[in-house]
Amino acid sequence: MTDTPINVNQNSEIDAQTTPEIPDILPVLPLINTVVVPMAVAPIVVGQERSVKLVDEVMRTNRLVALVAQRHPEARPAGPDDIYRVGTAAIIHRLLRLPDGTLQLVVQGLKRIRILDFLQTEPFLVARIETSPEQVISGVTELEALRRTLGELFSKLVPLTEDIPNELAAAGENISDPRLFAYLVAAMTPMETPLRQEILELDAVENKLQRLIEIVQQELAVRELQQQIASDAQEKISKSQREYILREQLKSIQRELGEENAEQAEIQELRNQLEAAQLPEEARKEAFRELSRLERLPAISPEYGMIRTYLDWMVSLPWNTTTGEAIDLGYAHQVLDEDHYDLEKIKDRILEYLAVKKLKSERAAVLEEQSSVQEKVPEEAPASQKPPETVLEEIRREPILCFVGPPGVGKTSLGQSIARAMGRKFVRISLGGVSDEAEIRGHRRTYIGALPGRLIQALRRAETADPVFMLDEVDKLGRSFQGDPAAALLEVLDPAQNHTFVDTYLGVPFDLSRVLFICTANTVETIPSPLLDRMEILSLSGYTELEKLHIARRYLLPKQLRANGLKPEELAITDAALQRIIREYTREAGVRSLEREIGAVVRKVARQIAEGKVTATTVEAEQLPDYLRRPRFLDEVVERIDRPGIATGLAWTPAGGDVLFVEATMMPGRAEQLVLTGMLGDVMRESAQAALSYVRSNAEKLGIDPKVFMGKVVHVHVPAGATPKDGPSAGVTMVTAIASVASGRLVRNDVAMTGEITLRGKVLPVGGIREKVLAAYRAGIKTVILPQRNEPDLEDVPEEVRHQLQFVPVSAAEEVLATALTAANLDAS
Repeated sequence: MTDTPINVNQNSEIDAQTTPEIPDILPVLPLINTVVVPMAVAPIVVGQERSVKLVDEVMRTNRLVALVAQRHPEARPAGPDDIYRVGTAAIIHRLLRLPDGTLQLVVQGLKRIRILDFLQTEPFLVARIETSPEQVISGVTELEALRRTLGELFSKLVPLTEDIPNELAAAGENISDPRLFAYLVAAMTPMETPLRQEILELDAVENKLQRLIEIVQQELAVRELQQQIASDAQEKISKSQREYILREQLKSIQRELGEENAEQAEIQELRNQLEAAQLPEEARKEAFRELSRLERLPAISPEYGMIRTYLDWMVSLPWNTTTGEAIDLGYAHQVLDEDHYDLEKIKDRILEYLAVKKLKSERAAVLEEQSSVQEKVPEEAPASQKPPETVLEEIRREPILCFVGPPGVGKTSLGQSIARAMGRKFVRISLGGVSDEAEIRGHRRTYIGALPGRLIQALRRAETADPVFMLDEVDKLGRSFQGDPAAALLEVLDPAQNHTFVDTYLGVPFDLSRVLFICTANTVETIPSPLLDRMEILSLSGYTELEKLHIARRYLLPKQLRANGLKPEELAITDAALQRIIREYTREAGVRSLEREIGAVVRKVARQIAEGKVTATTVEAEQLPDYLRRPRFLDEVVERIDRPGIATGLAWTPAGGDVLFVEATMMPGRAEQLVLTGMLGDVMRESAQAALSYVRSNAEKLGIDPKVFMGKVVHVHVPAGATPKDGPSAGVTMVTAIASVASGRLVRNDVAMTGEITLRGKVLPVGGIREKVLAAYRAGIKTVILPQRNEPDLEDVPEEVRHQLQFVPVSAAEEVLATALTAANLDAS
């Protein structure tokens, strides 16, 4: 049974007089996607075997049948549970047998019925039924008002609906019976089968009319909106066609008259480029508006050049050009291993990042479909039935990675490796020293020489909208009266906002959500908190001597050989020579100085080969002074601790860890006081005060004569006086130096220490343990004293370093002094 047009018989009085009596038992004919209402005449096609048997049976008797819509249209054949319980008793007026065995019926609905129970299901459904007359519960006036309201709405809907004959509007006005008119509108108005069944099941005529008013109003609103959309589209097409025709005619006239000039040809070329650029709608409107202005301006006008430059930028930007390939995690892992030695934690996090991005990109289409469904949910629907409003935002929301570490540890090269692994272009801009917000957002076009910001400029050079974009030195952003660049970066690095980033020069949104931003910094201390909150910090610490040796052998030496035109067989540098370069010619957390020293050796060998002095050579450790002159760094820890009052501390700097010496001495003075020198910050000065107070208050307990401080000036100095120093981690070092000079006992020259001190002598935890331990290892220290609560941080220290050093975790200053001070008692001098 198929969905077919339904007409309602208008002669209700004649039909009422001639309606046959409805028996209590009727065969039931299920209808698919069709509801036949009382007094409606409808053609029905019957094709199922048992439905054909049903029709043959009723045609031999009274030709009466119960027409009931299927609740589940897919059910074949439909059972009692698959159909509604309210339907229409109908009479078959006409039957036509088609060649394919199907039957075409013309039926007319008689009365509304309700199924009480089913008497048989084979060979077809037979049910006990009862007629269910419609009720009138309101007064005549209210009923007539509802009928007239529905009639006016139906009259407006008929001209907008092709499926409804226009004559029905006039016919409906002549139907005075509200029940019949309601069934007419229900039968002819386009609506889903469940809605039409709902109208049929309503008992009160008033309720039928009210529900139909709601349905017709909604359908009318949809039809009017469709007509408006079609009209607007036609107007736009007509306007565009008219402009195109007029423009072509103007060109033809100008060509005939020989008046076409270079400016017009240039403007036409710009127009063609804008058409081909596939600009977003807002950018397209702005570009063509400026092009219209350009057409009206003389070439000598100052604005002509400004607009022309602006349009050149609009044409050349990669609005929809992408180069990214599908992410292959196996290939990405291979690329990271090829380009970087060790850094396993960093590599794992990058691979996790790429894996999440791969899954999000693969499932973005599904989430977009959910978002489109959400837009169709009516406002009055419960919130629980609506899809999440932030589905697409969640796709865009992903962490912005920020590599933090000392110079030369491979932050920039990691970004290049990520770009290579993803098949994208790599773009880098340095933000160090940038203090003008316009460097990020661009300048207004009203200024002479105005340009877009550095982000847009870099994307233009990259010629793609999805590069890997590295923002280098983000911790060195400046701030001035020209604005705060860090505040401008908040929008750039926020995935919820950067898809509509507006450069001041362009004046239209540019989608940055496809760009993979990566930041680098030497320290997080100078990064503003709101900006830091948008980034995930990945720390890259310094390398050990063994790691530097592997990096030099696998990456730096081959790179320098290629850069200086040498073949691998022409120069060999032994491991002993590389180790000596690392120990005596460089002292850094990264490998930049190491690469420069290796480059110096390679250049000297290249000169010897070019002059014909040698054809190939091997550089040994003892030959390095011939290539690099005298060593630059020596083990000075043993030499510097030659008297009481000198202690070795460990400090963290943006360039990695470093060894810090603290010197203390005492001298007679008019008043007891503490003198601090060495360009110390406030926190470090307070640590010195706390250290002296602790030693003086616990002198007897520490084996120090309390009278030694009477009438003395205590002077604490931290060498490298031109370098600012601050932080609490030198507290235990100051305690050790003061206790050493007061007791006359030397501090062990193979011991270095770090930790904050309190007035009670408690040693509190500090940061940067990995960098400090590596600095101690580079300086030849054998024992490291650190706070006990920092002991778990030793897991970050490379295994070969942990095996070479002895670690002494302490919780009190007495434990520090017991390890750091020697037993020998010397005169303080």
